[in-house]
Amino acid sequence: MAKPNCPASCGNVSIPYPFGIGSNCFMDNMYEIVCNEIGVAAAAKAFLVLPRFRVEVLEINISDPPNNDDDSYYEPGLIRVKMPIISSNCINKSSVAASGGVLDISGTPFFFSSSRNKFVSVGCNNKATMAGLDSMVFGGCKTDCNNQRLRGKCTGFDCCQTTVPSSGIQGLDVTLESTTNNMNTCKHAFLAERRWLESNETDPSNDVQHLEYVPVVLEWTLSSFEILNFTEALRRNVFLDYTSDGGTCYHCQSGYEGNPYLDMRCQDINECEVEKQKPICSPDLECENTEGSYNCNKRKSPLKIAIIVISPSFGVLFLLLVIWWLYKVIKKRNKIKLKQKFFKMNGGLLLQQQLSSNENNVQKAKLFNSKELENATDRFNENRILGKGGQGTVYKGMLIDGRIVAIKKCNTVDEGNLEQFINEIIILSQINHRNVVKLLGCCLETEVPLLVYEYIPNGTLFQYLHEENGDFPLLTWDMRLRIATEIAGALSYLHSAASLPIYHRDIKSSNILIDDKYRAKVADFGTSRSVAIDQTHVTTLVYGTFGYLDPEYFQTSQFTDKSDVYSFGVVLIELLTGEKPVSLTRSAKSRNLSTYFVHSLKENRLFDILDTQVRKVCNKDEVMAIADLAKRCLHLNGKKRPTMLEIMMELEGVQKVSHVQPNFDELEYVRNEEMGPRNDVSISTGSCFELDSASSSNILPLLSFKSV
Repeated sequence: MAKPNCPASCGNVSIPYPFGIGSNCFMDNMYEIVCNEIGVAAAAKAFLVLPRFRVEVLEINISDPPNNDDDSYYEPGLIRVKMPIISSNCINKSSVAASGGVLDISGTPFFFSSSRNKFVSVGCNNKATMAGLDSMVFGGCKTDCNNQRLRGKCTGFDCCQTTVPSSGIQGLDVTLESTTNNMNTCKHAFLAERRWLESNETDPSNDVQHLEYVPVVLEWTLSSFEILNFTEALRRNVFLDYTSDGGTCYHCQSGYEGNPYLDMRCQDINECEVEKQKPICSPDLECENTEGSYNCNKRKSPLKIAIIVISPSFGVLFLLLVIWWLYKVIKKRNKIKLKQKFFKMNGGLLLQQQLSSNENNVQKAKLFNSKELENATDRFNENRILGKGGQGTVYKGMLIDGRIVAIKKCNTVDEGNLEQFINEIIILSQINHRNVVKLLGCCLETEVPLLVYEYIPNGTLFQYLHEENGDFPLLTWDMRLRIATEIAGALSYLHSAASLPIYHRDIKSSNILIDDKYRAKVADFGTSRSVAIDQTHVTTLVYGTFGYLDPEYFQTSQFTDKSDVYSFGVVLIELLTGEKPVSLTRSAKSRNLSTYFVHSLKENRLFDILDTQVRKVCNKDEVMAIADLAKRCLHLNGKKRPTMLEIMMELEGVQKVSHVQPNFDELEYVRNEEMGPRNDVSISTGSCFELDSASSSNILPLLSFKSV
């Protein structure tokens, strides 16, 4: 219902409070609705007024109940709106649909629903990517009109689609690119409601030609200042509940109905019956109700009353005991069936098949039960969260034997992604290397899969290089050199020493964990692939992280071991410069760190872009050798890049030449650096790096630069 004395609808769209039309009819200006009437009232259109723009409203729903009996979360409020189609090089498209590539609703209580929307790209040989408002790419898809096998309803030939990776997104920056030399082809990309896309009548590759807007589902919850206190909620017969993404919503208590967001109370739906007047009986008679009429009957003796009362009581008690026993038996049986259902749904049968077909090669990981992992994480308490990513949330836990572990609670695995999830378990089960995160086991009997890893306590390499605070001290040159060598050793093992070559496909500093001895551990194998020798992996979806992606793979969708080499080269540059792979603070030509590094080498400005800790190194030859190695890793022609085995051997050679031996006390040295030099740290002979250009120009000619 709407607020009293306020319009309840606009055209065929109901307007429930906290939304409203007109002054004092909405809770906050974020929920204001404007009704534009065209001709008759039935043709009226409702527009949601947001700070930056207006969008047409198709439907408003203030809340949905839980999906099932085992789901304690209520769904957030839903609002279906029209969003523009983003187009490029298309004629007969209005400026509204064709202008800009950004969908921005930040600063509002609304966000794009990840479960109810899909990202769609239309056009031949079109690559569309999604990025947040911070330019961090988190998904996309690519069409290929040269591959007839991809023909179908938006399956990759002229139209491709992918899911939105996570909830809570309030901004999308969409980029459209051609994968062929024909740059002037018409291309489209848009976010659309999953139900609309799956309708039998809808074919995006045809419909988008004459559409400018498509339906999109937004979710909304209340902001913190709008949440009722406990006393006021009780007065209104309202209880507060939390949505699956942590938002807050209202609901009328059981037995009540109404709009819980209004100041009026939720009303009791069980109307009281009017008490009927009883006839006056004499003291020796009692009044009884028989078929709606009252009669004065002779009172029953106490013994007879006791027999009448007690006899049924024993029967009722026995019946209750039987019902209770049946309830416990059925509940236990249903719980077992539910676990079996989840085990099958999460790929348990596929995992068993893989394990049985690779008995001699795969180490069987432990299968944990759900109760053990719930106790280990205090029922997955938010205070135990170590981090969140595109594939799930990682919690810190303690097993019953006292071991500290990291438990990855995966996002819901679609049937089409089961192979990818099981792939991570199989790959990690084959890996036995000190610089690779060890998989201890998994649990598949819960609603979402759980993976149990060894706990790596000291954060990620990205945090040490790019987050300036006391929790992540600066890394010395020798620590950086050792970390690079350890990463190279792990990747060399994956590429050549494992039973089958394994391509990681997402090497980046945030996937390099640092243990308590400041040793590197390669993590996150969610997109990895085991491949036969001399084979490559081809896909229409581009995996990886922007800034680390191999340009050759990005163009051909053909992933090889040299693609991992390119990503490792970017990590080497991060270790040398302390810069992020992509930064908006640099000029447009140097936002990409790889390009910035290569141009600096061409212009003999290597030492001008080095990190402060690297400039303190006294042995310039080491730094020049690593810079030259990074340059070769970034070669645009993958065949001209070194292998990870060659890289590892070259890094080990540089370490052996160094006069400064790896020392775990380096960290204490960094922290006390301002107190003066330590006598127990040996420094190699030769002058240290200077910041002036003369020093740089004397060294750079020693680096041979090959055109890439």
